[in-house]
Amino acid sequence: MTTSVPTPNPSHHLAESLPDGAVEFGLHTFGDITQDVEGTRVLSHPEVLRNVVAEGVLADQVGVDVIGVGEHHRPDYSVSAPDVVLTGIGAQTERIKLISAVTVLSSDDPVRVFQRFATLDGITSGRAEVSLGRGSFIESFPLFGYDLKDYEVLFEEKLELFDLIRREEPVSWSGTTRAPLDNYSIFPTTAHEHGLPTWVAVGGSPQSVVRAAKYGMGLELAIIGGAPQRFAPLVKLFHEHIEQNGFDPRRVAVHSHGFVAETDELAMERYYPYWHNSMSVLGAERGWPSPTPDQFAQEVRQGALHLGSPETVARKIANTVQTLGATRFGMKYGNGRLPHEYMMDSIELYGSRVIPMVREMLAE
Repeated sequence: MTTSVPTPNPSHHLAESLPDGAVEFGLHTFGDITQDVEGTRVLSHPEVLRNVVAEGVLADQVGVDVIGVGEHHRPDYSVSAPDVVLTGIGAQTERIKLISAVTVLSSDDPVRVFQRFATLDGITSGRAEVSLGRGSFIESFPLFGYDLKDYEVLFEEKLELFDLIRREEPVSWSGTTRAPLDNYSIFPTTAHEHGLPTWVAVGGSPQSVVRAAKYGMGLELAIIGGAPQRFAPLVKLFHEHIEQNGFDPRRVAVHSHGFVAETDELAMERYYPYWHNSMSVLGAERGWPSPTPDQFAQEVRQGALHLGSPETVARKIANTVQTLGATRFGMKYGNGRLPHEYMMDSIELYGSRVIPMVREMLAE
């Protein structure tokens, strides 16, 4: 398939390294279409997009390390071009890192993905990162003319090509999913010593974990249900294959849902109705049973939903990070039509109170 694959360099293209023991804390959003606090009006796509930018700016102001913006092509989400939204956030911030959450590489072109994020990186003085995934929704495949029967080969080939491009060296490649490249140089380049920081987002399959390790990319675990500790074997598998492939250690990030309010009771009161509605809609599409209050309570107590007061959320995040040895935690702070005002309150509490608490807990 590939006509030229350089030998891996153990230090090449790290998802940026951190000092020993350091952990980054992020917030993720898909730009879900929301409603007003009174429940009388559903906001438009343009209104939600402006709110997402405001949420990213607030996250920077309250000390959040990373803001992640996801990609969807459905009426219930506002963001189909994460790099554009991240540029809007980057233009109004100076510190926060900017990452996709995720970029659906299978239905995009690796050259254009790199060019867009390298451009974002240059504009924001090196703050861009990209997280690549296959996507949990399939709307982008027919939209851009791809056949779902090619689901696996599309991602495998395009990830291989992206790995070559991010080396920022002339690329020679051929495959079945796009035109070949013969000693092409891709621009713009970045100022990163090891290239554009790149992660592979996985939902829990060992094959996906091994694939991420094959290319020496960072691993981002999407833990959206069940106890986080069940992913520990996947983390172990990742580190084993990173070493087998001759790379220096790579980072592990966690993506999970969460929400913060002043008290546990207020967090549940604000979040549950929107969680129930979005899970019901998704369940109807995918044949899942209707969600129940008990299911919600179980996810809060022992599952992947990091919800409650600042102390409750901090303790759960600290446990997740320690259990998996993660060096980044990203909380998806919105769900369904959860109002922008509630999300802004949650972001402020996450940055000003939750993150300092988690850092103290981890230091202990």
